[in-house]
Order: sequence, then C-alpha cells, then structure tokens
Amino acid sequence: MTNDDSISINVNHASPVPPYEQLRAQLADLISVGRLAQGARLPSVRQLASDLGLANNTVVRAYRELEAAGLVRSRRGSGTQVIAPPTASDGRAKLTEHAAAFAAAVRQLDVTREDALAAIRHALASQDEP
Repeated sequence: MTNDDSISINVNHASPVPPYEQLRAQLADLISVGRLAQGARLPSVRQLASDLGLANNTVVRAYRELEAAGLVRSRRGSGTQVIAPPTASDGRAKLTEHAAAFAAAVRQLDVTREDALAAIRHALASQDEP
C-alpha cells in the first residue's frame, strides 16, 4: 500500500511472521508515530488485500486486532478510521505489540522459549555495548 503521503506497507510472504501480523504491526507503527493521524481512513479490506496480494480475511484480522488495541474503528458502510494514536508515554503498549510479533515469529520458527529469551537477552546486551 502506498498513498500520496508516501506511506508504504509491505508484506514479506517468505517471513515466518504471519502476513496479518506484519500488516497490523506496520499500521500500528504508522499510527503511533503520527503518519496515520486521527481521522485518517484506512483502505477498504478488498482494496488493501488486492494491493498486497493477500486474502480479504488476512486484512480483516489485522484490522480487528488494531480495533481491539483501540487504534482504529471499523463501521460497516463507512470503513475503518484511525481513532486515536497512543500517547508518546505509551511505551509499554508499543513494547507489548513488538513482543507479540516476536512471539509469533518464535512460534513459526519452532524454537524453545529458552532460546527465544536468550535471543532477547543477547539483543538487549548488545545494545548496552559501546
């Protein structure tokens, strides 16, 4: 998806992260940084599915998860709209979103929880290094 404001959504079909989660995470990121502002309309399910080569149900699932997170509102006949971006202090919600994406990737990779936690610890430790 690309619109006239240079907002781009891409789905990597080879990724271990499910397409709905890739879509949800990218839209949530765009909302959180204000690239998709309150009141912005998201493309219709059919249009976005067609643009990205996805099944309609994949887009529906991403939109439903965004709605459950309080980021968008979907209404029959009027589409899906951004309702309120999270505040800048909402780091925990953002962390939760990224953790969910990581957990989905862990499931797809079929690795143990211990290996997944070790990978997180390693990534955090490498951020602490100069």
